[in-house]
Amino acid sequence: MRAAVLALAVAVLPAPLTRADEESIPFDKLPKAVADGFKKRFPNAKPTGASKETTEDKKTVYEVTFKTDGKTTDVTLTEGGAVTTIEKEIGKADLPKAAAAALDKKYPKATYKIVEEVTKVADGKEAVAYYEALVETADGKQWEVEVLKDGTIKNVEEKKPEGKSERQ
Repeated sequence: MRAAVLALAVAVLPAPLTRADEESIPFDKLPKAVADGFKKRFPNAKPTGASKETTEDKKTVYEVTFKTDGKTTDVTLTEGGAVTTIEKEIGKADLPKAAAAALDKKYPKATYKIVEEVTKVADGKEAVAYYEALVETADGKQWEVEVLKDGTIKNVEEKKPEGKSERQ
């Protein structure tokens, strides 16, 4: 009986808010406006991947990935080709001191899997919004942490196996 109730509860629960429908797409199959927008902002970049996503608010966006000096950059663009977000991989040493100190305090002895500088683009102006770190703690748990330049932790999400996430 408990198993049936649990199965029913899981079946009717909504998908996690951070989950988006994402499908891989070859760069040459992107809408022209998206490809042109990417090439305009990053004329020398050679895309290594692209995807199409449906956001929580049911809008379609595209993400194009490229590498520079072995570091990955993900660029999110609207259907019209406007760049909205740039997520650039950086080293932990490149974090602002206050951000690094906040992460070290919250996750002492953690292993840093990925560190990114997240830039938001609005009205053609780019500004670093926050930093994102994927850390693994000694107990094997992985956390995706958004931290501001001043060290304020903005968001924490546990990364669970099979794409399941849980906000803290």
